[in-house]
Amino acid sequence: MAGAERERRKMTLPPALPLATLIGRELRAGGSERPALRYGHAGFAKRGEDYFLVKPDCLRVPGDPSTAFSVFAVFDGHNGVSAAVFSKEHLLEHVMSALPPDIGSREDWLQALPRALVAGFVKADIDFQRKGEVSGTTATLVVVDGFTVTVASVGDSRCILDTQGGELQLLTVDHRLEENVEERERVTASGGEVGRLNLFGGQEVGPLRCWPGGLCLSRSIGDMDVGEYIVPVPHVKQVKLSSVGGRLIMASDGIWDALSNEAAAKSCRGLPAELAAKLVVKQALKKCGLKDDTTCVVVDIIPSDHHLTSPQLSPKRNQNKLKSLLFRRRSHSSVGKFGGKSASIGSVEELFEEGSAMLEERLGRNLSLKAASPPSRCAICQVDQEPFEGLMEENGGSHCSSPYAPWGGPYLCLECRKKKDAMEGKRPSCSTACR
Repeated sequence: MAGAERERRKMTLPPALPLATLIGRELRAGGSERPALRYGHAGFAKRGEDYFLVKPDCLRVPGDPSTAFSVFAVFDGHNGVSAAVFSKEHLLEHVMSALPPDIGSREDWLQALPRALVAGFVKADIDFQRKGEVSGTTATLVVVDGFTVTVASVGDSRCILDTQGGELQLLTVDHRLEENVEERERVTASGGEVGRLNLFGGQEVGPLRCWPGGLCLSRSIGDMDVGEYIVPVPHVKQVKLSSVGGRLIMASDGIWDALSNEAAAKSCRGLPAELAAKLVVKQALKKCGLKDDTTCVVVDIIPSDHHLTSPQLSPKRNQNKLKSLLFRRRSHSSVGKFGGKSASIGSVEELFEEGSAMLEERLGRNLSLKAASPPSRCAICQVDQEPFEGLMEENGGSHCSSPYAPWGGPYLCLECRKKKDAMEGKRPSCSTACR
């Protein structure tokens, strides 16, 4: 009887799998459980134009906890609060609507995210400008999915990553005309004028600004009074942390004008996220006073087996190295890529980075996803419509003469196509006839 029972149990047990197969499955699944997140925020208002967003419990697929991700953002408004408030309330919604409708695996979602962030930022800008208000805002939006962090930003609200051992990495690019030569060249090539404030008598003072409007930034959401060459197309960077996790510090320029990246990270190491955010703000105010709105959000990404304690990011002498590609000039052929050509920087793996302001480079590449939008769905506003006669699209030419090469990217509706052309300083000779 005992022998018969053993034979029966053998028949009901699943077949044994080789150890290599089990290890491979674990590696493909990410190698470990999802990390825990601890976050905190702090700030002081001078103009009351800073806003932040904390959404730790987002679901890519409603009702499916395995598709969870978190979103954190900082918005630094100017010329009023309207653009910052609008972006806080609608930017994430526009990003999610730009994702392919039938997206499948987590790998596909992460690969589609950079392109959706570009479309979502542009859509938010178009929708806000319809309101007819002249305010603008910086936007730094961070998506955390497991150990993968994706950051999209316009303006100068910065995000840095501090990892175990004190390695520091900048995940954003400052779009300030004063420091960013490449952005100055783009703005002037698109029809804008860059110069300092001109006082009576011809004396020039202050930072470089874009005229008309006098904005110091080259990218933002809103700012319809400055011109379309101040673009909402974000710099996007996606990295994967090692299994030890790390700390994200994102803040408005009220922090970064007072503290260097190294000083901000060092000031709060070893502290829980809520206290860390408060201390970063305190250090900035101590150094420069309250000259501008100051907002800081700190997010700790903690391995699940260490979730009861905050990461002890202890500094090591001479190891605080800022790994940044801040103003690196990219050729037109050097666009962001995924997968096998990703770069490993210390304990952080770079999966994707692209900062071009040209939508043809941002929306017309990396389209090898299984899920694709219908041919007549606008890649930005996500509205299905009949192609407009005379509008250049992927599968057809234009009946209008045009001084530039046909658009080789996905379908854009008439309004979004006009937005794209205006941002690039292009004005078709028959634009009136094509309306």
